Amino acid sequence: MAELFDSYRSNYRDVVQSSIDFSGLPHSFFMRAKADLLRELIGERLGQDKPAMLDVGCGVGSFHPLLRGIVGRLSGIDVSAASIAQAHADNRDVDYRAFDGRRFPFDDAGFDLVTAICVLHHVPPEEWAQFMQEMRRVTRPGGLVCIIEHNPLNPLTRLAVARCEFDRDAVLLGAGKARKLMMAGGLLEIGARHFLLLPWETKPARRIERGLSNLPLGAQYAAFGTA
Repeated sequence: MAELFDSYRSNYRDVVQSSIDFSGLPHSFFMRAKADLLRELIGERLGQDKPAMLDVGCGVGSFHPLLRGIVGRLSGIDVSAASIAQAHADNRDVDYRAFDGRRFPFDDAGFDLVTAICVLHHVPPEEWAQFMQEMRRVTRPGGLVCIIEHNPLNPLTRLAVARCEFDRDAVLLGAGKARKLMMAGGLLEIGARHFLLLPWETKPARRIERGLSNLPLGAQYAAFGTA
């Protein structure tokens, strides 16, 4: 897996964009929707300003500029050392570290928020439980663990995954499976929210999406639980 993403460090954004060109939307639209969702979850579930966050499987760090002003101390880890080097070159204020794909290189309970954004479908299913345990381990008691994943029930999502070069071996998991993994990992107050249903960023569109977030309609979902 590390070698695969090492090879895409310089053109990661272009590859992702080519997989979603049929939508007529830029990759930045999807990233902003994720940032907006994280902002909402921070306000609702953490109730604090600028939590310390760890982004697991951060790749080249293209998402991180959107988190400025939302989170405080930000760290990112990835199995691709080449991607980590690129992320560090682009975001000098973020603590980036390569890791072996199993144990996260941080002490217990060091973060308020730990995320894995479109990462778990690249992890072999037999390693999902251990991955979730690591996410919980580095989250402080009362902190939030959040995974964002593709919704396998959405046909356009499946098309995008099929078109993406580095998703050929992806194993998609639905929100129900994600919640079960979190429950088995000892997380509490587990919830899920589907999003990216409408191709607009207007406030009315976002309100409609929030109203339908319990239905498995959006292109992606967030599953989250308290450590």
